[in-house]
Amino acid sequence: MTGVTGGATGGDGRRKGAAGLVAGAALGYVAGSRTRRVELHDVPADDRDGGEPRKGPGREGVAPDPDSDLKPDSPGDVTAPSWKYVLRKTGREFGKDQCTDLAAALTYYGVLALFPAALALLSLVGLVGDPRETVTTLLQILLDVGAGTAVETIEPTLMSLAQAEGSGFALVAGLLAALWSASGYVNSFSRAMNRIYEIREGRPVWKLRPVMLLVTLVMVLLAALVMVALVLTGPAAEAVGEAIGLGSSVVTVWSIAKWPVLLLVVVLIVAILYWATPNVEQPKFRWISLGAVLAIVTWIVASAAFGFYVANFGSYNKTYGSLAGAVVFLLWLWITNLALLFGAELDAELERGRELQAGIAAEESVQLPARDTTGIEKADEKHEEDVARGRRLRLSRGATQETADD
Repeated sequence: MTGVTGGATGGDGRRKGAAGLVAGAALGYVAGSRTRRVELHDVPADDRDGGEPRKGPGREGVAPDPDSDLKPDSPGDVTAPSWKYVLRKTGREFGKDQCTDLAAALTYYGVLALFPAALALLSLVGLVGDPRETVTTLLQILLDVGAGTAVETIEPTLMSLAQAEGSGFALVAGLLAALWSASGYVNSFSRAMNRIYEIREGRPVWKLRPVMLLVTLVMVLLAALVMVALVLTGPAAEAVGEAIGLGSSVVTVWSIAKWPVLLLVVVLIVAILYWATPNVEQPKFRWISLGAVLAIVTWIVASAAFGFYVANFGSYNKTYGSLAGAVVFLLWLWITNLALLFGAELDAELERGRELQAGIAAEESVQLPARDTTGIEKADEKHEEDVARGRRLRLSRGATQETADD
């Protein structure tokens, strides 16, 4: 009898132990699911080789070195199955990340930043050339790619900015104010890039804002270089060549060679935007980003197609009347931002494909460590505090906060 009782007791203990294990596993699954929503880029222990591990965003785990030797170094080293996965994933993530909505937000910030950026740009160009001639050349290029209606909208404002005079302190102060305003677009693009890389912003404002200002300054300087090069064509190039003692053959070579050079500079501008804005430690900077090339090509083709549609089939004048030019310009900016986000998605998914080919578990999220987790950790602490207050309020059946805290 005692043996039977002991056996029954042992059976009950085993059943309780099994139930405890099941309950513990269930709680662990729930906790793990909750953690995965807050903490990103989990890497299994057997997938962490290939470089010194880095701290991930707001968790105790680690992410592999962004420059791991296990990853394919160039796009040519990526296998055909990996490319197929990357291209399919790029299209799906473009929709999943709601890039059409992100492009609309970027268009809003782009409009706010456009004219301050143009003022800063023309101020820099005015130091070495005629801003009015620069504006004329730029508008002609926009006409060539099919953005004629957009040109009609922005031409008066750009011309008035080009004719504004400034010198000394006023020029410097205006340039700094314009850069500060124009950096709003770069900040918005940073948030979009964080969405694409599936990571939260962790850099404090006192770190993030100077970086975004620096990126804006670099982009404006490179854009000024592009615009000066565009102005130095035809008679202007011949006059400069004669002034510095260059022969006509050099001027001819410049007139031909400047276009691929300018295209590379534009690609570099986009590549800097892709590399510097997200809160992830990306692999070493590449002067030519494949996503940037795709973005520029997509933008050129889409702009030409949109211009052809507006000129031949669109009825914006009938629908919007005097606002047609502004509406078309906004649509063109939206298309521009769509192209930029599409290129960014390709870069992110290409990094995922490189990691997968290296045996790194990146099927759930791209395994890149965060640049900074300070903001993420503080946000998590505040979230836990709010959850605790809410729980006390629930348990007290809606009593005052003081009573709930007691």
